Amino acid sequence: MGRAADMTGTTAGFLRALGEQGLITPLRSEGGHRRFSRYQLRIAMRARDLVDQGTAIDAACRIIILEDQLEEALRLNEELRRATGGPLSATGT
Repeated sequence: MGRAADMTGTTAGFLRALGEQGLITPLRSEGGHRRFSRYQLRIAMRARDLVDQGTAIDAACRIIILEDQLEEALRLNEELRRATGGPLSATGT
């Protein structure tokens, strides 16, 4: 936990708060230590940036979740466009 906090420029308490908000869920080692993926560390740094800009931690977590959902929706939209061989429109025409 301490190493992850150092790597992200945060504190262990901040990382725990992100976990409590459901933003990141680190795996656990056999010894019970939290193990963060690179993706989770990037998410933690994004949350830190938002909080540093004055965003409340719960709002920062929600923003990041929504950004992630938007990115996934755009990726799926692109896959569907490629599969159908044409552009997709909001009206389905």
